[in-house]
Amino acid sequence: MPAKLPTHAFDPKPVLDLIASIEGDLQRLKGLVEQQVEKFDPANPHNKAPDGKLTEEGVECCYRMFDEGKSRYSVAQQMKISFAAATHRFNTWRKMGGAKRKRTLLG
Repeated sequence: MPAKLPTHAFDPKPVLDLIASIEGDLQRLKGLVEQQVEKFDPANPHNKAPDGKLTEEGVECCYRMFDEGKSRYSVAQQMKISFAAATHRFNTWRKMGGAKRKRTLLG
């Protein structure tokens, strides 16, 4: 005996419209949150102490550049530090968990 079909058909359009509306709202919220993510500036003078060494803020700036996938050479150039110093920071960044490490606040 064949199965009976329901007498009323389900219209998916209102559900799909609601999902699209929710996705749009989520994208707008994501945009608001992403704008507030603090940008860092490798050329910020607060990144280096008077003796030329990196401050805690400068170290975090290096780590954030590594988080973005920048090379040691690129970090060295932008931070105006030696390649050896960038390599040291890169190795420390990896030991701290790389991009999964806990970030510190800048500023």
